[in-house]
Amino acid sequence: MVTEYVLRKLEEILGAANVYASPAQVKAYECDGYVAFKSLPGAVVFPESTEDVSRILKLLSEERVPYVARGAGTGLTGGATPTRGDVVISLAKMDRLLSLDLDNHRAVVQPGFVNLELTKRVSGRSFYYAPDPSSQSVCTIGGNFAENAGGSHCLKYGVTTNHVTAATVVLPDGEIVELGSSFGDADGLDLLGLFVGSEGTLGIATEITVKILKKPQAVQTIMALFDRVEDASASVSGFIAEGIIPAACEMMDQLAMQAVDKSRYHVGYPSDVEAVLIVEVDGLEASVRALSQRVMDVCLKNGVREVRSAKSEEERALWWSSRKMAFPAIGRISPDYMVQDGVIPRSRLADVLKRIESISQTSGLRIANVFHAGDGNLHPLICYDSKKGETEIAQDVGRQILELCVDVGGSITGEHGVGIEKIVEMQYQFTQEELALQQAIRDQLDPKGLCNAGKLIPTPSRCMEMKGVAHPTVSSMEQILSASASVQTHIAR
Repeated sequence: MVTEYVLRKLEEILGAANVYASPAQVKAYECDGYVAFKSLPGAVVFPESTEDVSRILKLLSEERVPYVARGAGTGLTGGATPTRGDVVISLAKMDRLLSLDLDNHRAVVQPGFVNLELTKRVSGRSFYYAPDPSSQSVCTIGGNFAENAGGSHCLKYGVTTNHVTAATVVLPDGEIVELGSSFGDADGLDLLGLFVGSEGTLGIATEITVKILKKPQAVQTIMALFDRVEDASASVSGFIAEGIIPAACEMMDQLAMQAVDKSRYHVGYPSDVEAVLIVEVDGLEASVRALSQRVMDVCLKNGVREVRSAKSEEERALWWSSRKMAFPAIGRISPDYMVQDGVIPRSRLADVLKRIESISQTSGLRIANVFHAGDGNLHPLICYDSKKGETEIAQDVGRQILELCVDVGGSITGEHGVGIEKIVEMQYQFTQEELALQQAIRDQLDPKGLCNAGKLIPTPSRCMEMKGVAHPTVSSMEQILSASASVQTHIAR
């Protein structure tokens, strides 16, 4: 609970203008991009430096007040949503580019720095920042750090953890530590790797060193339209089998195409094709021409109806805008939608998409598919109407899809994280012993359980609150906690 004493101390640290506490002021922070669960925070604060964050965490630790860090609020799993009257620590004012070292391909940013802004700052010198989630025009690098965000080009260039080399992190007790190394591997255990993707449950990153890359000499984007999803899926596997690693390989189904064609990013997709692939290859000029032809050859072998390269930079930009704005475009065909994020083996694409269609027919809810086909990272968009009482049906559909991903050898998340949304499904992915070990590590860094509590790793109370019904039995969760305590004791020894 945020007491008057805590509010007064926060104002002493940050100034009254940087502390929101009234319901009207904090209303906008009751959820992130996952809108199925909302809860008002106890307060919202706006630090401007690492030292500010350190002083805030020391205070909240002493007063045992839960808190959650927040970037731009674009997360899709409730990772930045307060659940227990938490203090929301908005990093919006920590948005500076601290240093730029083009000779060594490094940039240091504060966590509130917007992803796409980094590419804009260095593009004039032919550099760019590779991780490119669909929300890159507004999402922050701090949020990307917390969720280990990916994007369309992670097939070839990797996700955020492959581009972060060092970070300044404030631990839950307020201690400031340096993780990683700007150049080369840091000595000892990879603690930086532990923090990237931990969803803000181990501490708050306040300065992040990232790699910036030289732009490739040439880029070619190809669009391929298929009558059958199976043929598009076979082409994706065919690229890899031929030794082709595209920079990006994205797929949309007919429902997603309908949605984006109703938006300002109208491409004019045929209404009778089942799937479109947007494939991008890059590299040296001569190699890109050859690669582009090989991609088209694979599509032709797999029965493509039409395949061609972008004729201009404007056309390429339109194709990519249609893909990247597909999520919000779903709002044009459904009053509510829920974005899922699971990973499957690439070779199972056709089979899994058929089974998702079966789930759609059984539930009566439409499901659009927009995803990173090259690395098997699915993003089914479940369309529903909350005013018709369909929210729980949509959540159950999401659960079925995630369990399907696990059943075929995949994972419940590729880049969106677990947050609130998938916390129950963590028990479908991991054994009790594996969850207990993860909880034990977390407890070592946050023994009071204040740092984004109730996220990522399931506990009995959070499962009950978040899902209304608990998939696991309480007794099984008690076993998890018991095992966690045993592991923690073992580590302490």
